[in-house]
Amino acid sequence: MFRAQILKAAATGAAAILALSACGAGASSSPAETIKVGALAVPAGDMLKQVQRELAPKQGLTVEYKEFSDYNTPNPAVSDGDIDANLFQNTTFMETYNKAAGKNLVSVGKVYLPPMALYSNDVANLAALPDGASVAIPNDPTNESRALKLLASKGLIEVTENPITLKDVKANPKNLKFTEIENASLPQALNDKDAAIVTLAFALPAGLSADKQLLVEGKDSAYYNVLAVKAEMKDDPRVQKLYKILTSQDMKDFIQTKFKGLVIPAS
Repeated sequence: MFRAQILKAAATGAAAILALSACGAGASSSPAETIKVGALAVPAGDMLKQVQRELAPKQGLTVEYKEFSDYNTPNPAVSDGDIDANLFQNTTFMETYNKAAGKNLVSVGKVYLPPMALYSNDVANLAALPDGASVAIPNDPTNESRALKLLASKGLIEVTENPITLKDVKANPKNLKFTEIENASLPQALNDKDAAIVTLAFALPAGLSADKQLLVEGKDSAYYNVLAVKAEMKDDPRVQKLYKILTSQDMKDFIQTKFKGLVIPAS
């Protein structure tokens, strides 16, 4: 009888050890889902902070957000593996980077439109923009092309079919005087220019409001910002889960409330 009790205790102990081992193996084989995402502070940074705090935890996803201050560093950060994805650019900008750097970033899908607009501190409306007005525009190929198309859409200039630089301006009936400036400095250019074309990522932090817009892109713009990753990461479950969150109704409601119509969510 005593021997039977010993055998029973040994069996129970072995079972407990096996159960603990199984739990340990399960924990190590199911690490927390974490994804590192980079963006400029506004508006994508605000969106990612909302995802990080409120939306991702409900989906079992941990988002690590890294803030960037310019357009030049988020893509190399993805290419080099410092972050898994970024949210700051349209596909034209991304493809220009891929071609120049020999990289393979791809779009997971459209997320939001940060409209580009023509702003002025002194001119009340587009009709009041004087002949010979000084206008600052972005100096990178993607946003310069975008700015020229915006001006051409209202007949302020005429451009070639696919304008890239000022060399592609075919007619300038108002004799506008253009200055090419780095994106982050465009809001400050309004201090000594009649007008400046600024993307929302730099307009909002600078306090440029809708009442200073003379001309703004609409929902039909081709320049929606996308979630971008390396090609081999596109189907990663973490990436797909993040994209689903970023295009959810909860995020659309947040965008509308936070930016009061100035940022347009992808439909």
